[in-house]
Amino acid sequence: MTDTLLNAVRRYAQAYADPTGVARTLIPGLTLIRAVAPTGLDYAISRPLVCLVLQGSKRVTMGAEHFVFGGGESLLITADVPTVSQITRASVAAPYLSLVLELTPASIADLAVEMKAVQTADAAPVRIELTDAEVTDSALRLMRLLERPTSVPVLGAQLVREMHYWLLAGRHGAAIQRLGGPNGRVQRVARAVAVLRAEFAQSLPVERLAAVAGMSPSSFHQHFRAVTSLSPLQFQKQLRLIEARRLMLAEGLAASSAASAVGYESVSQFNREYARMFGSPPVRDAKKRGAQGRPRRE
Repeated sequence: MTDTLLNAVRRYAQAYADPTGVARTLIPGLTLIRAVAPTGLDYAISRPLVCLVLQGSKRVTMGAEHFVFGGGESLLITADVPTVSQITRASVAAPYLSLVLELTPASIADLAVEMKAVQTADAAPVRIELTDAEVTDSALRLMRLLERPTSVPVLGAQLVREMHYWLLAGRHGAAIQRLGGPNGRVQRVARAVAVLRAEFAQSLPVERLAAVAGMSPSSFHQHFRAVTSLSPLQFQKQLRLIEARRLMLAEGLAASSAASAVGYESVSQFNREYARMFGSPPVRDAKKRGAQGRPRRE
């Protein structure tokens, strides 16, 4: 079954991947990734997702923790956390191939109630496990559905829900439950994260974010760091810098224009913080805009 899924993903990715190796599908939240060579470092604040690696290998760093995983393993991310990732094994003969599904907290909450799942303590937001056979089977059904596009509006949501079920019932179950509690700290912090993602270029007082999360400012700061590993200010800063880098590499903006677009008033401050995060000054990355951009790959 794993080989069948591998072949299905390979065919679709070869046919539909864009120049960066990303093949988006008609099923919301489902993306396929293909790379024919190891990549450079990719910086992102990842959304909750599961990534099934079918071939090749990848390295993901979160803070001081490093995760290396390959074919037959799956990466689970259960919170909006900053990650640095790199595809480490890929070639033309054996491309890196993975299937990525964004997780839906509402589906997890409903399923947890129906399954009478027992709530457990919050688990680490990033983890690696062997991919359960039932999850592989479910992913294959999603791929087969893509071969019949007219069926996607009718059956797509049902099959995505099924995959959420098998994830919840399998090795990742204890960790994935942290997304399902609407009043748990993860979901309350997630409401503030949604505001940060939408308005990262604006000044956002912590009092407003705390109110969105339904917490006091001091409690919010503590829980925000526990969930994301960053303070709200650090989180906003990383969002700004990642978007500025994208604007330079993908859209050709000069460093000063990118800094202004993401909310920096001081170009010198932008230069310092950019170099601190990415290891080189923004002008060096701005010069790469004529070259092919590095893909974001999960």
